[in-house]
Amino acid sequence: MTGLAFDPEWMSTLSASFMANAFAAGMCIAVAAGVMGYFTIARHSTFAAHALAHIGLPGATGAVLLGLPVWAGMGAFAMAGALIIGALGRRASQREIATGTVLAFATGLGLFFARMSTAATQQMQSILFGSILTITRDQVIGFAVFDAVLLLVISLIWHPLLFSSLDDQVAAARGVPTMAMNVAFMAIMAGVITISVPAVGTLLVFALVVTPAATAEILTASPPKAMLASGILCLVSIWGGLVISAMVPLPPSFVIVTLSTLFWALARAGAAIRRRSPWRSPSRPAPRLSR
Repeated sequence: MTGLAFDPEWMSTLSASFMANAFAAGMCIAVAAGVMGYFTIARHSTFAAHALAHIGLPGATGAVLLGLPVWAGMGAFAMAGALIIGALGRRASQREIATGTVLAFATGLGLFFARMSTAATQQMQSILFGSILTITRDQVIGFAVFDAVLLLVISLIWHPLLFSSLDDQVAAARGVPTMAMNVAFMAIMAGVITISVPAVGTLLVFALVVTPAATAEILTASPPKAMLASGILCLVSIWGGLVISAMVPLPPSFVIVTLSTLFWALARAGAAIRRRSPWRSPSRPAPRLSR
């Protein structure tokens, strides 16, 4: 296929300023997704995390309609949806009901806003599939500030958030404010989704926030190690996607998602082989809170 011909000038493409912004944004996204991806898996909130990106859709299209920044509208709607889901869904089953209800309304509202504005309709492809190559330096700075705030907040609520994530019933019996932790988790996740969407869009954000964390969970049971592994896998997927898309004219979002999914599939296959091996190691202990 001539459309996928190798580009001999790919090194020049990688040295461009827009690529530098994309690489920097990828690092910021990997930090945030690596930390929150683990909690998303541990709290059985993968559907909620996926839905938050779609809940932000009417905010993005509404922002275009009003002439406001897309990220501001998406962040506002994602945060509002996160607070509603967090407040109404204390348990996983309750979160699914609340998430589905809010998601259905938000999707309809997003399509309504898109129909009201030609500019919003034209922005839909970028919102749905992302455009990491158009990220600006100011956005990168905003991502870095968000990461710093995220790490600070997580360090302050680490033990109660981790405890409630691993066993919310025991945590509640021990006096941990599980409802507050649930709302805090959803609010932080809304911010992570908002900074991840510019890279891969609302439809593919699952591949950055959840898939690397699911892969890391297969590789290690330790929460800190799982977060580190998740962040590294996310970073490799983003940077690898950028490099490959510079070498071959493919959409970066597609390559990023493909790499992330490939890592997950390889980890699953490796785990299945180890389980069937007669020399397999003993089962890993369940993750515990660090003292």
